[in-house]
Amino acid sequence: MRTALLLVACLNAPAAVLAYGDRKLVQPNLAILATAASSTTSNSSSCSSALLYEPVAPSEDPWYTAPYEFENEKPGTILRVRPAPGNLTLLAGNASAAYNILYRTTNSLYKPTWAVTTLFIPKKASSASNSSTTNGALLSYQIAYDSNYINASPSYALYSSLDQDISTALGKGYYVSVPDYEGPLASFTAGVLSGHATLDSLRAILSTAGKPRFGLPANNSIALWGYSGGALASEWAAELQVQYAPELNISGIAVGGLTPNVTSVLFSINGGVGAGIAPPAILGITNQFPDVYEYVLSLLKSEGTNNKTGFLAAQNYTLNQDIGAFLGKNISDYFEGGLSAVLSPLAQKVIHSDGIMGYHGIPQVPIYAYKAIKDELSPVNDTDTLVARYCAVGANILYERSSIGGHTSGAINGRASATAFVDAIFGGTYAATYNTTGCTIREVAWNESSLSF
Repeated sequence: MRTALLLVACLNAPAAVLAYGDRKLVQPNLAILATAASSTTSNSSSCSSALLYEPVAPSEDPWYTAPYEFENEKPGTILRVRPAPGNLTLLAGNASAAYNILYRTTNSLYKPTWAVTTLFIPKKASSASNSSTTNGALLSYQIAYDSNYINASPSYALYSSLDQDISTALGKGYYVSVPDYEGPLASFTAGVLSGHATLDSLRAILSTAGKPRFGLPANNSIALWGYSGGALASEWAAELQVQYAPELNISGIAVGGLTPNVTSVLFSINGGVGAGIAPPAILGITNQFPDVYEYVLSLLKSEGTNNKTGFLAAQNYTLNQDIGAFLGKNISDYFEGGLSAVLSPLAQKVIHSDGIMGYHGIPQVPIYAYKAIKDELSPVNDTDTLVARYCAVGANILYERSSIGGHTSGAINGRASATAFVDAIFGGTYAATYNTTGCTIREVAWNESSLSF
């Protein structure tokens, strides 16, 4: 009897979540039966919080597909919803539930595609205050997964490595969204797609605001945060918002370790420790443009140590695997004619549209940018130039250049300052702590325990 009662509770709870509007988006997975029978609790919250069924890699999970004629839906429309499989809620800590949301977005050619975000619900939601109302606090946290492998997407990779910033934010009562902003082709470094997917993840979540679905309040303050590849998605969202999603009321964006120019990054990392970032970047940005993608593939050598097979292995590598496989490699050696052939006029069109920041719009929200002066992945001068470009046309930016550390350590060293910025946005203290107009650029010396503000 205990098993039967729990079974009914588990079946009922997901069914209520999975129906959206007038249609059912996903049918309950019968694999929950096995775990339901062995569960130690009998209330439906156990079903939404943890052990329904084990996560399946996106490449093997039919849930990661868009419904028929999804192209007719508006950007940000929810297409599928499910409680996140397995024990993700428990792994996150400070979360009462976690959901996968598949939604309609727009690719780099401005054609319909889809993406997924994982929404974490805090155990106890906080209120974000501003001058006129009390809002919910929604943090869009862009993870740097930097891979051309769909199974490296955060909605799946979070099960093996869940960033402490997510748990910390949940502990403060923030709702946290973690989008798979590279989309279904794992289009790493495709700026326009990454920005669109980030913005549309917010549209999808906000479409449920004020409804019982996720408990999100009717009014919400929104902040974005990302480092390195996560900053790439966040920055592109910032500059695309004015043209693509002007209705979104974003209160602030924190971006660390920016990579404003993909070509600069390519030459900085080639032949070094970070050379493994180049293959997924080349494959990722070009797979949004079929003609350029086929051109790049045609240049790969068919014979020799550094050949097409070795290069395309990046399509099935995570970031760490890429770093190991291509450590110290000269990426030019994989191509007939070297990188100069890859960076042809045909490819330059892609680079200028999707690989160089600052040309699609001016951020309309406060920006906190932080960067190590000795960043070995992306020259600090590129970020200096981007900030100067925005500041010249009225953006509100606090830009900190640190004399301590490099690209990797910058994620840790700048965390406290970025956290303080986000907390000020949600706590209603931004205006009392930061300049609300114009730009402030300053030299700092971070260390892991310092607070810049």
